[in-house]
Amino acid sequence: MQKNQENKNSPFEIGIYTLADIGPDPLTGQTISAKQRLDEVVEAAKLADEAGLDVFGVGEHHRLDYAVSTPPVVLAAISQVTKKIKLTSTTTVLSTVDPVRLFEDFATLDLLSNGRAEVIAGRGAFIESFPLFGYELNDYDALFEENTNLFLKLNQEEMVTWKGHFRPSLRNAEIAPRPLQKQIPFWIGVGGTPESAARAGRYGVGLALAILGGDPMRFKPLVDVYRQTAREVGHSLDTLKVGVTGHAYIAETNEQAKEDFYPYYSNYWNYVNKQRGMASHMTRDNFEYLASPETALFVGSPEQIIEKVLHQHELFGHQRFLAQMDIGGLPFSKIAKGIELLATKVAPVLRRELCK
Repeated sequence: MQKNQENKNSPFEIGIYTLADIGPDPLTGQTISAKQRLDEVVEAAKLADEAGLDVFGVGEHHRLDYAVSTPPVVLAAISQVTKKIKLTSTTTVLSTVDPVRLFEDFATLDLLSNGRAEVIAGRGAFIESFPLFGYELNDYDALFEENTNLFLKLNQEEMVTWKGHFRPSLRNAEIAPRPLQKQIPFWIGVGGTPESAARAGRYGVGLALAILGGDPMRFKPLVDVYRQTAREVGHSLDTLKVGVTGHAYIAETNEQAKEDFYPYYSNYWNYVNKQRGMASHMTRDNFEYLASPETALFVGSPEQIIEKVLHQHELFGHQRFLAQMDIGGLPFSKIAKGIELLATKVAPVLRRELCK
C-alpha cells in the first residue's frame, strides 16, 4: 500500500472519545441518569486503557442532555483509574473559557496523570456557552483567536506579560502549576472550514478533523491547507500531526453492525437535530449509504473499519484515529464490546500497516 509521505515514521495512535450525550434508548425508551452516564464514561476509559488503546477523549457541553461540562474534572477522575492512556478534551470550547484557568486545569491534570494530558480546542457546534459565560456570539472567531494565542504563550512561559481585548491584561503573572510535560500538547478541532485548518497550520499545532459522514475526500483540501500554511510560516512538517475523529460501531460482521447500530444512529441524529432546531428522520436507505464502504462513517466489521482507516490514511497521512462509540442511547454492553473489537481486531492491524 502506498502511504502518504507526511510523517511516515510517526507512530499511529488509536483511541475513543465521548461527548456523554444522554439520550433515550430507542428500543426500551429508558434514559439513564447523568450519574450513570459519568460512571460509564469512566468505565469505558478503564476498558480502553486496559485494552491498550492510546487516547481517551471527553467533550464539553453545557446542556441537561449531556453529562460533561468540565472535561478536566472528568479526565482527572479517569487519570486515577488508568495508567497509560492519553487524556484529551474533545473538544474544549476555547472561545468561552478563560485560557489561564484552562491551562492551570490541564497542567494539574498532567501532574495527576503523570504526563498524559492534552487539549483539543474548538469553536463549538453549540452556542449555549456564550450567554452562559457572558460572551457575545458576534465575537465567536475573535475570541477563539485571542484565547488560542494566549494559551500557547502560557504553555511556553512561566511568567507571562500579555495584553488582549477580551480579558484583563497579565503583567509578570506566575502561571502555576507547570505541567509534567514540557508543554501540554495542543490541537485545533476542525469540522470543515479552511480558515480553521489554516489557523492550526499557522500555529504549528495538531489538526483534529471531525469527519462524521460522506466522502472523506472532501476533507483533503483542509489537510493540504494546514500543511501548506505551516510550511509557509516556517514550521517543520515533521512536527505536524493530523487526527481523524468519527462515529463508529464495530461488530463481528458488516450486516450485524448495521442492524445493531441503525436505530441508535437514527435516534442520535433525531435528538441532536432537535437540539439545533431542525426536524429530520434518517431512513434506513440513508443509513445504508452513510455506512457504505466508500464513506467516512466507521460502521462494520473490524475488516471494514481497517479498510476505511487505511483509505483515509492514503488521503491524509494522519497519525491518530479516534472513534466515538457511545451515541444515541447505546447500551454500555455494546460500547464495551466495540472497545474490545477496536483494541483486539482493528488496532493491531493498523499499527502493523501504518508504523512500518
